[in-house]
Amino acid sequence: MNREASLVTGATMSDLHSTFSSILVDRYTTNAARVHELAGPLSNAQFWQKPFPFGNSFGHLVLHLTGNLNYYIGAQIAKTGYVRDRPREFTDPNPPSKDEALKRFDAAVAMVLHTVRAQSPEDWSSEYSGVGATALNRLDMVVQCAAHMQHHIGQMIYLGYELGRQTRAGRN
Repeated sequence: MNREASLVTGATMSDLHSTFSSILVDRYTTNAARVHELAGPLSNAQFWQKPFPFGNSFGHLVLHLTGNLNYYIGAQIAKTGYVRDRPREFTDPNPPSKDEALKRFDAAVAMVLHTVRAQSPEDWSSEYSGVGATALNRLDMVVQCAAHMQHHIGQMIYLGYELGRQTRAGRN
């Protein structure tokens, strides 16, 4: 490869890295804002209420997303030392307040944003491993975690709708 081709390839890779990092930061920021928007109208009691005999509460989904990000990105990529207790994310008998759960979620998202920004172009293709992970590399895992957030945001939309419906019907 001649020098000019090498410079163009380097610039293109750098641009791609910058663009992709920016897209990931925007996706995580947008997802976090959506979680807050959906949680906003819920009281602390509603945040932890299961509106159906099956499934999870909105709050337990927030704890789950927090644990997911802290483990798959924090512990495995950023090397934060986080130790996950996944079952407790869904069964904690004494969960934190809504405000505290959202604060912890925000801290996890902030860690993800910092980690994404800290990756070099070479870091993205680094081998990835984590319990339960099927990611090929760091990039794959960070994208999977963003998709996982969006999946649970869909559930949160439905939970919020049902909690509102039950309140209007006088069941809350």
